[in-house]
Amino acid sequence: MQHLIDRFISYVIIDTESDSNSNTTPSTKKQLVLANLLVKELKAIGMAEVTKDKNGYIMATLPSNIEHVVPTIGFVSHYDTSPDFTGANVKPQVIANYDGGDILLNAEHNIILSPNYFKDLLQYKGQTLITTDGTTLLGADDKAGLTEIVSAMEYLIKNPDIKHGKIRVGFTPDEEIGRGADLFDVEKFGADWGYTMDGSQIGELEYENFNAAGAKITFKGKSVHPGYAKGKMINSMLIANDFINKLPKKEIPQETKNYEGFFHVNHLSGSIEETILELIIRDHNAKKFKKRKDLIHDITKKINKKFAKQFGEDIVITEIKDQYYNMKEKVEPVLFIVDLAEKAMIDLGIKPIIKPIRGGTDGSRLSYMGLPCPNIFAGGHNFHGKYEYVPVESMQKAIDVIIKIAELTATTDFSANENTKDKKSKKKK
Repeated sequence: MQHLIDRFISYVIIDTESDSNSNTTPSTKKQLVLANLLVKELKAIGMAEVTKDKNGYIMATLPSNIEHVVPTIGFVSHYDTSPDFTGANVKPQVIANYDGGDILLNAEHNIILSPNYFKDLLQYKGQTLITTDGTTLLGADDKAGLTEIVSAMEYLIKNPDIKHGKIRVGFTPDEEIGRGADLFDVEKFGADWGYTMDGSQIGELEYENFNAAGAKITFKGKSVHPGYAKGKMINSMLIANDFINKLPKKEIPQETKNYEGFFHVNHLSGSIEETILELIIRDHNAKKFKKRKDLIHDITKKINKKFAKQFGEDIVITEIKDQYYNMKEKVEPVLFIVDLAEKAMIDLGIKPIIKPIRGGTDGSRLSYMGLPCPNIFAGGHNFHGKYEYVPVESMQKAIDVIIKIAELTATTDFSANENTKDKKSKKKK
């Protein structure tokens, strides 16, 4: 267990925060510090065909150790961390034999990780937890996934009696800003299907995610001395506020769950002359997703019509860009790859939790790029903030799942799924 802890900590102490305002790939040079370490480590444990391209995408191969031909599988995770909360100077704390009570993360600032608020903690009583010191995120998203994939490959190399086919691993930058799959070379990766190790609590197995779009809405105004503003001033901030108030008030992240979609205002800045509103649009259902985007355009048109005479041109300018789509469409025709992961968990005594992702992963994009790619738990909780933690036992179980999937792939008869990318599973979820 200590080897696993040491590997994870060696990754999280490296600041790999990505930056959505950057136009480079990776978006921050500091991500390459960890990328270079990963390349070195993959070579050291004995992986073959270890490459890192100019954009920081890492790939490596564990060659097959069986004579018969089986599908090539892949495991993918990302090495950047979210810009939502600082990832600089991470100081992990290891809590052995967690007693089920409050964990004091930071005495100076009285920051406490408590099961009274985070009830999931009680699942891990008696286990070893790795937490933050209350001043940074931890980076288990997705350095737990990195740790698990590297550790599983190391174990398979050291235990050649475990039979497996060819396995490919891939590590990406910039997933947290929605670009992780942008320059991923699916053809070069060469897997029939893959799994992202990027989920949360133990047992999670996901092949549905949001359809996602981002909107940038610019509001124009006219600044006039407030003492003489009657009939002349147009305050762009007030128009932006009016726009927000026209959105469904209950369809926001804190009021929705499961398959319920939402609008999320995540940035607002402005002055009288110009205000910029940024929001994200999420829905699992494609038709509802389109209706949400249509609503944004409809509100835009109505406000423009209202101010057409006074302002003389469009006062609201809306740009909506799709970000990713629900991978369900691409995974359902090959649902046996989900069945395989589910069986691996059951064989290991892990209860599968098959549910939709209220977010996205590299796998959602990769599935549309030709690599069907469900998501498996990496073990962490409370991502993107100071209360983030990961149970070491959950990481070990994720390693076991990777190994078991490799074993099952080597022993399963896939003749019923001859065309692995087109044959539809009969199983209904």
